[in-house]
Amino acid sequence: MQIRDMVREDIRNLVPYEPHPYADVIKLDANENPHAFPAPVIKDIFETLTGDVFTRYPDPLGEELRGEIGKMTGAAPENIILGNGSDELIQLLLQTFGGPGRRVVIPVPTFAMYKIHGQITGTEPVEIPRNSDFSLDEERLIAEMQVSGATTTFIATPNNPTGTIAPVEQVRRLLERVDSLVIIDEAYIDFGGQTCLPLIREYPNLVVLRTFSKVALAGLRLGYLTADAAVVRELLKVKQPYNVNGFSQAAARAVLKNWQYFREQIAEIVAERVRLEAELGKIKGIEVFPSKANFVLFRVPVPAAELHRGLLENGVLVRKNPGRTHGLEQCLRATVGTRQENDFFLEKLTKLIPIS
Repeated sequence: MQIRDMVREDIRNLVPYEPHPYADVIKLDANENPHAFPAPVIKDIFETLTGDVFTRYPDPLGEELRGEIGKMTGAAPENIILGNGSDELIQLLLQTFGGPGRRVVIPVPTFAMYKIHGQITGTEPVEIPRNSDFSLDEERLIAEMQVSGATTTFIATPNNPTGTIAPVEQVRRLLERVDSLVIIDEAYIDFGGQTCLPLIREYPNLVVLRTFSKVALAGLRLGYLTADAAVVRELLKVKQPYNVNGFSQAAARAVLKNWQYFREQIAEIVAERVRLEAELGKIKGIEVFPSKANFVLFRVPVPAAELHRGLLENGVLVRKNPGRTHGLEQCLRATVGTRQENDFFLEKLTKLIPIS
């Protein structure tokens, strides 16, 4: 018996998303918050816990947390769904609105999980190359979005791994010209760009994804989406009933209650991003792509895989192969770390790239 022969044919050759754990290195590869989790927030989390968090099933809809998110975003609770990270919500959207015979349109390069979840759910991924500056090729994108069977489109803004944004007015133009779902992934919105949340009141085909992972709770996996109530009702038919655990819900409520601590950390990360872009730009042969996220994409004058290996040997882990095509050849992506981490990274990088 060959186990592989029992796998669905359309995912038999699927290449999984592979995180790369390494010990004793400065991690600048996963776009996490490099700062310490604020002690007062930890105290607040544990003061709110009761034994029921561990012995009882969690609130299946996370009503209390949805209410707090609603206060922050201006959305009604019935317009919000919680997810075990925004990854689960991406899959939920494609399980509900995708499937065999349907297409998901993806401007590339971008987050790899859109395509992977398309393949997992039997939805055909249709990749549309971005312009040379990584902006959206608007007319080509709309043409593919209007093709029969194209039911969903994912647009990350700021985009991973390029750090570029899609202006709100551009998103509005897309929404007005298509009858399918336009899913705007705002995972990095805290670091730059304009939110599309206000457009939900005008366009029932808009979905906005958010996550707590980039600022506060990467280890607890918590995301949410905001959409028209009709979209939410359909998604609730497919959503697992207890998908977000009680501890994560309590932690997220404490984070929102104490958001001022994270606001300060966000400001530090943005300031360091600006500095990191400037310092990288001083290194001969490096091309830096302006970013509105908590990472910087840059093209290097030497083989990227060799440079990645050299940095790793010197105690720094950045993201290699953020994409092998679509203009990302010879590129690496570095998360914005603390000032000390960024200085260490720059020191090792300058030693590895020849001066002439």
